[in-house]
Amino acid sequence: MKLRRVIAVAVAAGVLLGAGLSARAAELEGQREELLAQAGEVAAQADAAEDRTHYLSGTIALAEDQRDALQALADARPAFVDQLTALAAAFENAQGKVDVSDERVAAVSAQQTVLAERRAPETIAAATATIQALTTKVDQDVAAWDRGQVASSSATGASWAASGPDGYARVRAALDLVGGGGVGLFESSSCAGGTAPACANSDGFIKYRADVATWSEGRLNWAMAHELAHIHQFRVWGTLNDSRAYRDMFGGDPEFLANCMAVVRGYPGSVGCDPAQQAWASGIWVGAVR
Repeated sequence: MKLRRVIAVAVAAGVLLGAGLSARAAELEGQREELLAQAGEVAAQADAAEDRTHYLSGTIALAEDQRDALQALADARPAFVDQLTALAAAFENAQGKVDVSDERVAAVSAQQTVLAERRAPETIAAATATIQALTTKVDQDVAAWDRGQVASSSATGASWAASGPDGYARVRAALDLVGGGGVGLFESSSCAGGTAPACANSDGFIKYRADVATWSEGRLNWAMAHELAHIHQFRVWGTLNDSRAYRDMFGGDPEFLANCMAVVRGYPGSVGCDPAQQAWASGIWVGAVR
């Protein structure tokens, strides 16, 4: 009887112990699942934090790039402004001497490019170089005009001889009309020993024979446009003669090229030029040899 009671107690204790273990296991499983859920939440938060970190890092890097780009632009602008100031002084010095209308158009274009640029400092550097080149060109043109005036005074003492002041005024008006305002002009019979009615000098002035003053308006305008074209050719003479396109399209003939340049300005002579030749010749008026 006593043995039965011991066995019953042992069985009851085993049942209670098994129930306790089951309850403990269930509790531990619940805790494990809770911990897994918390770990998943922490991992998600960590991933979100990492994403935010990457986003912030990218945003900061972009802002730094933009800051550096703006600083580079700011650093490049003073040199452009300095060159623009120099060009303005050159334009002022050219008044009444040299036609700078083409150079003004080019300068405005460069200025608009700089004002619109928001990223590339090299664009501003290129515009600065353009303005510097324009300043050099205008200064050289003015210097050539000054030399022409000296040559004119020493050659004749006056700008006319046989053609008289009225004849000179007519030729002068034609030269001004075709874009040669400020280019030196005087009468002379020395062009090709007197066989050429007009000629241009590499120092930047034009001579005409007395009878040119009696030519028809159309012929006179063409002649002045033609001689003015030679003045512009002289300004790029070395580059021009090195150009293969010049040799291929014009046979290296400055007279043919001058005719085409006159056509571009609206003063055709007796020699025609095709559209490609006209397009190429137009660049010489602005100092561009393609």
